[in-house]
Amino acid sequence: MRSNVNGSIEDYAVIGDLHTAALVGRDGSIDWLCLPRFDSAACFAKLLGDEENGHWQIAPAGEATCTSRKYRDDTLILETIWETPEGKVRVIDLMPPRDDAVDVVRVVEGLEGQVSMRSVLRLRFDYGRIVPWVRHINGEFAAVAGPDAVWLRSSVPLHGENLSTVGEFTVSPGEYVPFVLTWRESWQENDRDVDAIEQVNNTEAYWRGWVQQCRYEGRWADAVTRSLITLKALTYDPTGGIVAAATTSLPEQIGGPRNWDYRYCWLRDASFTLQALVSNGYDQEAVAWRDWLLRAVAGDPADLQIMYSIKGRRRIDEWDVPWLSGYENSAPVRIGNAASEQLQLDVIGEVLDSLHFARESGISSSEDAWSLQKRLIQHLETTWREPDNGLWEVRGERQHFVHSKVLCWVAFDRMVKGAEAFGQHDDAERWRVIRDTIHAEVCARGFDRTRNSFTQYYGSAGLDASLLLIPRLGFLPADDPRVIGTVEAVQRELVADGFVLRYRPEQEAVDGLPGQEGAFLACSFWLADALYLIGRKDEAVALVDRLVGLANDTGLLAEEYDPIARRHLGNTPQAFSHVALVNSAVLLGGA
Repeated sequence: MRSNVNGSIEDYAVIGDLHTAALVGRDGSIDWLCLPRFDSAACFAKLLGDEENGHWQIAPAGEATCTSRKYRDDTLILETIWETPEGKVRVIDLMPPRDDAVDVVRVVEGLEGQVSMRSVLRLRFDYGRIVPWVRHINGEFAAVAGPDAVWLRSSVPLHGENLSTVGEFTVSPGEYVPFVLTWRESWQENDRDVDAIEQVNNTEAYWRGWVQQCRYEGRWADAVTRSLITLKALTYDPTGGIVAAATTSLPEQIGGPRNWDYRYCWLRDASFTLQALVSNGYDQEAVAWRDWLLRAVAGDPADLQIMYSIKGRRRIDEWDVPWLSGYENSAPVRIGNAASEQLQLDVIGEVLDSLHFARESGISSSEDAWSLQKRLIQHLETTWREPDNGLWEVRGERQHFVHSKVLCWVAFDRMVKGAEAFGQHDDAERWRVIRDTIHAEVCARGFDRTRNSFTQYYGSAGLDASLLLIPRLGFLPADDPRVIGTVEAVQRELVADGFVLRYRPEQEAVDGLPGQEGAFLACSFWLADALYLIGRKDEAVALVDRLVGLANDTGLLAEEYDPIARRHLGNTPQAFSHVALVNSAVLLGGA
């Protein structure tokens, strides 16, 4: 059986049940799975450590080659084909959309010859630390540790071996060998009788029905469909919240400290995500995301956070996991995210922009929603002049970031339009004055006339990829010379091998961290959008073609791309990357 310490980030596919998600490597090993939710502790954490931190591999027992791996049509059912000297097999991996328990279904299908297979299950709860108590009950494997209990049901005889559970079997053509792993709270009985083949069929029907809603018919139809499926897979169905990624601490720089926990919901993603969902026919998901947003931000505007848990919880304490070595020794491994406590003024603009977009798109709003928006803008009236930590959540000194000020302008601009629609003309006039004041200040203090470009923050000589959003947000028209100059400056100074960095590595003092990260994929899509808007459409299309081509063999994108090593970096699959792909595809030529 093949084994490795870590696959490349792009070697992983994802399966999920709309509550959590698992990462499956090319070697047939599930190396990451948090149960029962995205933000729960992992029971398979090999991704951030080694085999002893938990994984589940099903693969041929001897010499074998993984010859193909893909999702079954437009579903989240992963199919991996292995060839051996003795024959060929297919391994089918899925997680059925959740009812009352978590199931991971794996089915080995014989295709040719007689193939010897081996299943090795190592459960390690609490992020790879706790070895469970294992029993065999009525032919089932059962593992218990504290609040967690996992059952494994299969027709294959199972036995213990080096603190793991092993099954060895041979599969013939036309034969199906199923495995069903079920999680429940440890004080509950496992009374589930799961038919694996039936669950394969039901899960396929679910995803086929869901995909039929998609309205996109443009140049990048396959990539858009896969991106929308990925966004759905990152959705916590009970609340409608969408996590930024399924993982924590996959590094933005191999061997470095830029490792963050992305299993939470960022307010910043709201507007972009709503646009991606609504423009492609997914109004139900858009309403659920909008409603999650309203619940999460309810309360005192002064307590607004940039991110919340999938249930809307505010406390997201950050701590390091000392017993995990990190992906390719990229330490520390972090759980939680201290950036939740930062001041980022732009998030109010993103919230108000998203709710304005929802109204304009025909998603109904309520008086309570408008009342909340008014409280948020009233708070921003007194805070917009403050420096903040900015879009990229820098852990250095606060600055007057231009992007943050532009989003403050967006907040007042959208509220002016809303007030006018509701006939609240006094409010509209007051907010219009503030909006115009912010606009004048940004153009005076955030623009470098010598370089004909906006800057990262007031008085800075640096650039920031977020400046590419200025025309799309409506702050200035796309044909304004200042917009064109900024786009050209970003191309000159922030592009590496055709891909966009968030900012230059010599701006380390801004984020307070050493080293250099990869190119941020969402920023590269933003460049394509900006090029399209300023009339350089052929360049924009070529760039989107190239970015879509960076997806792995199952169509997934991580957060960043290393143009030198030519590999994915950062947490995966990354919602922001897939949202940016969808929105660029719609802007550049979606039907």
